[in-house]
Amino acid sequence: MVISGRPKKRHDMQSPKDIYDTAQQPAPLIEEIMALVKYKDLIYQFVARAIKTRYKRSMLGVIWTMLNPLLTMIVLSLVFSQLFRFSIKNYPVYVLAGLVVWIFFSSSTSSAMGEMLWSGSLLSRIYVPKSVFSVSAVGTGLVNLLLSLVPLFLIAIVLQVKITPAILVMPLAILLLGAFALGIGLLLSTAVVFFADMVPVYEVVLVIWMYTTPIIYNIEIIPLQVRWLFKLNPLYYMVTIFRDPLYNGTVPALSFWLIAAGFALGALILGGVVFTSKSNEYAYRI
Repeated sequence: MVISGRPKKRHDMQSPKDIYDTAQQPAPLIEEIMALVKYKDLIYQFVARAIKTRYKRSMLGVIWTMLNPLLTMIVLSLVFSQLFRFSIKNYPVYVLAGLVVWIFFSSSTSSAMGEMLWSGSLLSRIYVPKSVFSVSAVGTGLVNLLLSLVPLFLIAIVLQVKITPAILVMPLAILLLGAFALGIGLLLSTAVVFFADMVPVYEVVLVIWMYTTPIIYNIEIIPLQVRWLFKLNPLYYMVTIFRDPLYNGTVPALSFWLIAAGFALGALILGGVVFTSKSNEYAYRI
């Protein structure tokens, strides 16, 4: 039996390009990066909203961002340099530089978790790149960090710390610090979706982390037999490459930069891979 019919025209036949092939889709991490680039204006809006909300009803406004580390520095200087007689020259500059780094890191990573928890209603209604909340949290932290540089440099000038061309490498230190904070923020954002008690747990971790980072003391006071443990801390290198150009007027050794870059890149890649591997579950778990 012969079945006749009109021959298929060229436009009726499916082109190989029309076939949806999931194998041709980019990796989840690459896809997330492309989405972030596309939604860069949304990130800007989130950062601007966070800054405006924070200072909207504050009498001191943006000045508080500069006063916060400054007041903490004054308290720590009185307690540690006078009571414990730390023999660190220009101790206020030393501790303030470390505090600027610490406040940025702790606030950015904590905010990344908080923003992720509060994003549930938005994720269930519209599509946005899931990592936009972590990126905007770190972006907000960077704005606050830049504002904190004002009192840091003022104190350095008042105490007659010699400002050298070494400070030109500080933006690179801030870039590595931001990348490291974003990587940790993505890891924490993933964890808090599945374990809501990560928020109080991380608060305890931050307390321990701060006192094992040479912010208020010099690592030289740590006994040699345990000093290597302190040098496993990524923030030891982040603080050093940020503080030394201003405090010592020197560029840290290349080994510090390489280790800091390794931690930053490693955290960023690991955080991105882990975060995107679970991103399909966030909307209904939060």
